Amino acid sequence: MERKVVIITGGGKGIGYGVARAFAKENYNLVITGRTKETLEKTKKELEEEFKIEVLPVVANGGSEEDVKNVIKLVKEKFNRLDCLINNAQASKSGLMIEEHTKEDFDLAIFSGLYGTFFYMKEALPLLKESKGSIINFASGAGLAGRVGQSSYAASKEGIRGLSRVAANEWGKYDINVNVVCPLVMTEQLKKWKEEYPEAYKQNVQSIPMGRFGDAELEIGATCVFLASPGAKYISGETITIQGGSGLRP
Repeated sequence: MERKVVIITGGGKGIGYGVARAFAKENYNLVITGRTKETLEKTKKELEEEFKIEVLPVVANGGSEEDVKNVIKLVKEKFNRLDCLINNAQASKSGLMIEEHTKEDFDLAIFSGLYGTFFYMKEALPLLKESKGSIINFASGAGLAGRVGQSSYAASKEGIRGLSRVAANEWGKYDINVNVVCPLVMTEQLKKWKEEYPEAYKQNVQSIPMGRFGDAELEIGATCVFLASPGAKYISGETITIQGGSGLRP
């Protein structure tokens, strides 16, 4: 049986790497993108050796429409199919107050996150129509809660949520489901936020029933695998927040 194919932006490290491992476990071939060739090649070697799948690493900046077009071109050439698109990659100047942001700082978040998600969705649509596939976009509790020091990041993520809801309504006729996952996982960015805002961090952890953050592979990745499965086709246009082991929170 031909393996399904998933694109994971930012799949070489962090949350994206955990999600990539979850899909590799399910025998998917992977397309992972990022800005650092060495990181992508290292991940390719690890996952291919462990799971006996194919991994296509592509250096790409999601904020560049031409880079995204090239990713989809390479996917067509190598696999000629796409079953799931996961928009995870995001850069930002978290930690800056609103008044400290420059236009360049704000652009960094909007182009890498919101524009990147838009470009990938638009370019991947023809392949996803053929497979009746799935799109999973990543947003954040930063936008939901209005986290201090994360204005441009939150703005990008809330824009992604709005774009996803519209896509769910427009593309449902193609049998493509579109959902948003808001993961709360201990990443380098979250560690920085913890150091800068220890009290806010403490309150955040205390609000989670399990008292801990989610696991990128076992919880975030597994949720994405489910949302990409035939059994989740009826779920579309939803925002799913994952905090610790507390499960799904629409």
